[in-house]
This record gives sequence, structure tokens and C-alpha cells, in this order.
Amino acid sequence: MNPPLEPNFRFGATASRVEHLDLATAIKVSQAVSSEFVPEKLIDTIMRTAIEQAGAERGLLIRPRGLEQRLEAEATTSGDSVIVQLRDEQAGAAALPESVLHYVLRTGESVILDDAAARSAFAEDPYIQERQTRSILCLPLIIQGQLNGVVYLENNLTHGAFAPDRTAILKLLASQAAIALENATLSQALRESEQRFRDYAETASDWYWETDADHKVTRMKDYEQLRALGRLPLTSRIGLARWDFAEDLESQPEKWELHRSMLEARQPFRDFVYPAVRFDGSLTYVKVSGKPYFDAKGNFLGYRGTGNDVDAAVRADQAEAALRQAQAELVHLARVTTLGELVASIAHEVNQPIAATATNAQAALRWLRFDPPKLDEVQRTLERIVRNAARAGDVVQRIRNLVKKAPLRDDRVDINAAIREVVELTRSEAMKNGVLVRTELADSVPPVRGDRVELQQVILNLVINAVEATSALTEGPRELQIVTGRTEPDHALVAVRDTGPGLAPAIEQNLFKAFHTTKPNGLGLGLSICRSIVESRGGRMWATANTPRGAVFQFTLPIHPEIAT
Repeated sequence: MNPPLEPNFRFGATASRVEHLDLATAIKVSQAVSSEFVPEKLIDTIMRTAIEQAGAERGLLIRPRGLEQRLEAEATTSGDSVIVQLRDEQAGAAALPESVLHYVLRTGESVILDDAAARSAFAEDPYIQERQTRSILCLPLIIQGQLNGVVYLENNLTHGAFAPDRTAILKLLASQAAIALENATLSQALRESEQRFRDYAETASDWYWETDADHKVTRMKDYEQLRALGRLPLTSRIGLARWDFAEDLESQPEKWELHRSMLEARQPFRDFVYPAVRFDGSLTYVKVSGKPYFDAKGNFLGYRGTGNDVDAAVRADQAEAALRQAQAELVHLARVTTLGELVASIAHEVNQPIAATATNAQAALRWLRFDPPKLDEVQRTLERIVRNAARAGDVVQRIRNLVKKAPLRDDRVDINAAIREVVELTRSEAMKNGVLVRTELADSVPPVRGDRVELQQVILNLVINAVEATSALTEGPRELQIVTGRTEPDHALVAVRDTGPGLAPAIEQNLFKAFHTTKPNGLGLGLSICRSIVESRGGRMWATANTPRGAVFQFTLPIHPEIAT
């Protein structure tokens, strides 16, 4: 039941005063609204125009979405400016008088309240009572008899703010806004539909193909040509001249077996990559998917499928593989070069246990010549021979591990044990140069993630560099210290400190650049490769000055995930 009419309550269809429409203003309003097609900009224009033409303090745009009425925008005045904010929330009692909104939604008529809080039919509305709202104007947006939204305006400074001459313009605005919003919504839906179509077209297969029962290609068609011109045996989009499915299957046994098993199960295959030949004779790569088809008796007739040009992706993968191979070669070269610098020390490390073995063997022979033979001494001497042989074997095995090429591994590496092996390998080199090597290896460091040989290469390079730098000193202690610890919750830290001359600023900024070296016969790859090895495992490497002199090279490595968790 409609609320009773009050003197200050006017319906849009029964206004007591004549509403005059200013032609110039009407044209301005119409042009402002009809010139926008982007929904967000259109809403901004509608709300600004409504506030300015009505002389309102605040305005809302409410539009239906499903069964709900959603608040889509709110406009407020601030001095001489209008601020429009896009919203997306349910229109409720906190935003406007719900009784007014429901009346407009139910009747499709506009409501004008000259003094809502004083004598209106809606005076009992909680929103009006709480805020003592004065002038209210609520306009329906109707297109082709359907309600497309509501514009709500209010002015709390004065009563009767929405005079008839203003409401005439606002009704025109409401009419124009309803049409414009509907057009903008349709336009947006059309743009989204076109974009979806473009996305589908851009990701669709480049060509269509068929084979006979012997897997020989009988037809290849470009989809675009096929749609436009019908049965043209072209694959012009990628310039494909020849692709032989049967030959490619036979040349790749693993694919043939998989294909045959899928054929027996009458299943389609997807994303098989094969080489093909373009019209200019160049090699390209295609990715094909196919589905078997059969006659009424179940006899296999061939395949129908689609293909894509994947030459760029395959070439990129090949280039990446070649780059990885080149990097592996450089890593190996740097490792061998470093070991080459240690030839004399390595020879000493091997010769020492061999010479000791010979000496102990002679001593054992002498103990056996005694009458009676001194078997206790012979046993102790033989035990020393076994230890020396094992020591020589360990040295040789370490060198073999560092020199040989092997696939990259992702192991749990005991970084402390790896450091001890490098220290043993470089012990003679340090002694020859008068360098004292000390280690402080924390027991709390868990295994890290990486390849043991590669990490030993990093440590070996840092130790050799430190020994060479420290050996150049003419005074002061020559010391090298290797320290391990845990940094952050999930990383291990390794630091190699020396008491050498330190790093000059000019050298420090180029320290990790490839082919930068201060050694007369150096490759300039050692530190660059060390950093790349560390970073490839998720760690980082840097260098700083030592106190009171020398340099500190440090790197971190992530703890193996099985340990970290």
C-alpha cells in the first residue's frame, strides 16, 4: 500500500508545480552522459552531473545485481568540488532510507521530500530519524519499462532543495543515464566477448591434419584458410611444406610405443613434438595432438588432429641446454686449472704416504730377520703401511672426484666434512708457503643442499686464493682461517679469512666478473664460477675486508629441505 500523500511529499507523476526544462541545460546534460562508454567514467559523469544539477550534498547510485540492490557509487561535496567513489556493497539502512528505496523499486516512481524528518510519510525510517535528513530526491532509472537502477540524492542544509526546475533536469538525466548505463554494460560485455574470441584465436591450433590407417598424412589445412575458403590444403601460417607423422613415429621408438599403446586403448594423444620442413627448406618444430577415428565395424581409419608451430619454444630450450652445457664446461675447466696449480703439492701429498710405505716395508723385513722374528713390531709396521696406503688412496680419489665430469647432483652435503677434505688436499701447499691453516667448524651446521664436488671446488678456489695472497707477505703472521656457522633459520655460512694484503677498491668492484684476474696466468673465471655455483643453489657470495688486515670471502647455502623442516 502506498504511503499517504503529504504536502512536502511529491511523486514524479503527480507534482503540484509545473516543472520547466531549460533547453540549454538539457542539451549539456544529455551530451555529458551520452559521450561516455566506459562504465567507470560514465558512472563518475552521472554522479557529478546529478550532484551539480540538483544542488545535493550527497548522492548514491544503486543498481540491481541478481536479487540484490548493490551500491555502485557514492558522490559527496567538499567545498566546490565533487568526490565520486566507486563502491561495491549491498545497499542497506546505513547508506540511505530503505523505505524510500523500496517504494521507488516497487512503484517505479520518483520520490521528492522537501523536509523528510519533519512531516514526510517516511519520517519513521531509522536513517531519517537518526540523521534528521531534510531534502531527499530518489529517481528510478528505467529503460524500456525495466528498472535499471536508482539515483538517491540528499541535502541536509535546507528543506525544499530540489525545486521543480531542477527535478525536470534530473528526470532527463535519469532517463539518459538508464540508456547510457545499459549501453555501457552491453559495450563492456561485447569488448570482453571480443577479447575472449581474440584469446581463443591467438591460442588456437595453427593447422589441422589427417592421416590414413598407415599413419601417413593425407591432408593438412590452415584453420584460418579452412574457415574462409573451405578445402585448401595449405598451412600458410607457418609455411609448412612437409611433415611425416609415420616417419617421425618410427624414428622415435619411445613415442611409437606410447602412441601404439594409446591407439590400442583408443585414446587421443597430446602434444607430441616433431621436426618438420618449411617451404624454404629450413627445419622447424611442430607440436601435434590427434584422435583416432574408426569405421562402423571398429576398423582403424586414421587420425585427425591439430598442430602448432613451437619452433621458437624448442629453439629456446635448445639454446638453454647449450648454455648449461657451456657453463658446465667452464666450471670443469676452472676446476682442472685450479688443480693444475696444485700439481706440486698434490704430488707431495701422494709421495709422502708412498715413501712412508716403502720405509715401513723395509723396517718390517728387518724385524722378520731377527731370530726369533719380532712379530709385534712387524704387525705395528704393517698397520702403518695400511694407513699410509689408505691415505694415498684418499688423495687420489679426491683428485679423481674433482677432475671427472658428472651430472649435477642435489644431495645432502656435510659442508664441514667437505672443508676438511679440501684442507687435507691443500695442506702441503699451505706449508710450502708458510701459511698456518686453522678451522672453526661449528657442530650445529646441518647438511646443506648441493653437489659435493662443486662445493669443494668453491672452497678449494677460496683456499688457494687466500694461500697465494698471504704468502706474498714479507712481515706479520701468515694465517688462513675457515669458519662455519648457521645464519638465519635456514642457511649455513662459510667464511674464509686471510691476513694477506686485502682488496684494493679497484679490484673489489670487479672481483666476481668473468675473465677479470690479477694472476699473470689466471683465466679470470674462478671467483665468477664460484659465485654462480653458490647462487644456483639459492645462496649468495660476497667479499669484505678482514680485521686488522686481509680479506674475508663468505658464502651462504640453504640447508637441505629435509633438515630444515
